[in-house]
Amino acid sequence: MEIYADGASAGNPGPSGIGIVITADGVHEQISIPLGILSNHEAEFIAIKTALAKAIPYNPSFIRLYSDSKVAVDAIEKRYVKNPLFQPHLDAILHFIEPLDLFFIQWIPSASNKKADDLARQAIHKYKKN
Repeated sequence: MEIYADGASAGNPGPSGIGIVITADGVHEQISIPLGILSNHEAEFIAIKTALAKAIPYNPSFIRLYSDSKVAVDAIEKRYVKNPLFQPHLDAILHFIEPLDLFFIQWIPSASNKKADDLARQAIHKYKKN
C-alpha cells in the first residue's frame, strides 16, 4: 500500500486541512479534511496519523508512506519529538505502525506530493467557506 499525506495551513497558525491519497490493489481513496486553526507542522502530523487510521482497516501487510514534512518524517524515524504539542500525534502514529510487518516512511519534495497537497488546500478552502 502506498500513501501520500500532506497537511497545509493558510498562515502559521491558520486555517488548516489535510490531504491523503491511499493506493493498493483494489484501493484508491482520496481524502480531504478541514481541521480548523493549527500550525503547519501539527497539520502534517495529523495528516499522517489520519492516513494510517484510514489505511489500517484495509489490513495491509506493508505501508510505504510519503510526506513532504521533514519534521514529521524525522520524528517518526527517530520516534521522538521535541515539541510536546506533537507527542500525542507521534504516539498515535507509532501505535498504528507497530503491528505492521513492514512500514517505510519517506520524505519527498513538495512537487512530488501534489495530489495530497491539492486535497489539503481544498480542505482549507472548505473550512474558510463555513
